[in-house]
Amino acid sequence: MPDTESMAMQSGQEMMQPVRAEMREPARMGMSQGGHLYTQTNETHNCIIHYLRSPEGTIKESERSLTGGPGTGGYNPTVDAQSTPNDFEGARSVILSPDHRFLFTTNAGDNSVSSFAVGDDGGLTLIDAKRTGNVVSGAKTGSAKSLAYDESTGTLYVLHALGPDHLRLMSVDSEGRLAPRPERYTANTPDKSDRVATMVMLSPDAKFLIVGTTFDERATHYPDGSPILWKEREDGQLHLIASNAPDPDGLVVFPVNPHGTLGEPILQDGGGASPWFPLFLNHRPNQFLIGYAVEDGVSLATLDSDGKVSTGPVVQADTTNGRPTELCWLSITPDDRLVFGTMFGYGYLSSWRLEGNVLTIAKDPACPRVPGDGTYRALNGDVSSGPSDSWISPNGDYLYQIYGNASKLIGYSISPDGSLEEITSAEIPYNSPQGLAGF
Repeated sequence: MPDTESMAMQSGQEMMQPVRAEMREPARMGMSQGGHLYTQTNETHNCIIHYLRSPEGTIKESERSLTGGPGTGGYNPTVDAQSTPNDFEGARSVILSPDHRFLFTTNAGDNSVSSFAVGDDGGLTLIDAKRTGNVVSGAKTGSAKSLAYDESTGTLYVLHALGPDHLRLMSVDSEGRLAPRPERYTANTPDKSDRVATMVMLSPDAKFLIVGTTFDERATHYPDGSPILWKEREDGQLHLIASNAPDPDGLVVFPVNPHGTLGEPILQDGGGASPWFPLFLNHRPNQFLIGYAVEDGVSLATLDSDGKVSTGPVVQADTTNGRPTELCWLSITPDDRLVFGTMFGYGYLSSWRLEGNVLTIAKDPACPRVPGDGTYRALNGDVSSGPSDSWISPNGDYLYQIYGNASKLIGYSISPDGSLEEITSAEIPYNSPQGLAGF
């Protein structure tokens, strides 16, 4: 029988080449004049869009490279909605290896991962596309959506929104080829068998792998696709399905063993409802931030040598527009002084200042609200533009933000006071794009 994965990869390579020939900018332009930025379209025929970044922070599309795998096309498998922004309910679906030789991306349509070689000019060449091992059977799509890479062991960790096998592993060889591994791990607990995980993050010393969660059970949804957070128990009482509310087990910490395998998970108190986004600081390897989708703020957490997590107070954003804010994605400046939270429900970003171990609001909001097209309402009832993944340039001068329901990727200059000023914009596919990475 033919190798369907190899055929898909070959087909992706063949289809990719004309796109690159038509859209590629002059060689090394991006490297000499600024940098590079990548996102995935997450369309049925999934592509990586490569942007060139100028020294002034503006972006220009350079090429689109097919991944050899399908995206979800905007379909949200966690709430069974046809087209929503943030249909992954997750982050970090596009990542670069630390040496920038390889780019990895998920293809949630069939639970596969693609690897690309990154050229000197930032251009991409598809190397491989392999399925994670989680079979898509009787469902419209899969849910592979977040990646972490340990260069020391060549291990790629692939998180799926839906379990029971939330985490699958792949080996990456020196040429970027992928080999699925048999190990599988769950974020479920004995009494929570249908958890929705959000993202995976490796500690800087690669000793622990942290998984964030959002729901303790899969949500139903309103007609516009927004999830319903309350369910009725057998006793007739309503309960909140957001993770870590009230059970203090919303963060899952896995010890990392030699060769990349994982130890028994340690269930941790995430410090608030829906500990969605864990993000390690750049200069403190044992401390990380947590963004809360339902607790509406950010906290500073500490990871000790045994994998135990302690969290500080949640510094909430302004919730005048209604709760929850659906604060999900975080980005932090290279000096660890400013933290930006994507306010999915409100259609803008807010910023926090970190001084020592103290978080305070810097600018709330940090930029004007970006309107959506009116077809999607957030949990607070507001029409939302669906802002999702964000990325800050290595010099700390610019932040880039996806607004899926507005079909925009917007770039901002970052001011010392935590405010953002729009300086560039690019049109992106409607609702589906996910993930931002660059160098």
